[in-house]
Amino acid sequence: MLVGFPAYLMRRLQSALNAATRLIFHLRRSDHVTDALVSLYWLRVLERIQFKIAVLTYRVLHGDAPRCLEPFTSTADVPGRRALCAAGTNQLVVSSVRLSTVGSRAFPIAAAEIWNSLPEHIVSAPTLQSFRRYLKTLLLQQSFCLLHFSGPYSDFGYLGHSE
Repeated sequence: MLVGFPAYLMRRLQSALNAATRLIFHLRRSDHVTDALVSLYWLRVLERIQFKIAVLTYRVLHGDAPRCLEPFTSTADVPGRRALCAAGTNQLVVSSVRLSTVGSRAFPIAAAEIWNSLPEHIVSAPTLQSFRRYLKTLLLQQSFCLLHFSGPYSDFGYLGHSE
């Protein structure tokens, strides 16, 4: 995963995404790509990383993740450790890290921080498909400062809240 990736590399990845957008829409290098990205329902690189980690976290919590992530879910069962989910909520416990440069980029830490930043109606989505749809709408709204978003991911109205 690209959590904690250096800013200059994120800019390079975003530049590649922008170039792909310009190619699809036959735009010049000087043309802005924001409207084209929105019309494609493409997230910017940073939001795309958050999306991927949040979806993987959803899958881990619902038992639909790759086997290599099972240790992440088993920490709640180890005696003497805090529970994975905070009591009575969908919040994850963020473990402390020794090295802030490396530790915060570890999947369990990054996943918990991203998961805890999401609204309750998104993390409590009943299916993976609805979770992805709600999350993508939220991230598109945040990324492009959209008050009203109309598109395939906007079936629940204003700023991700049901009407």
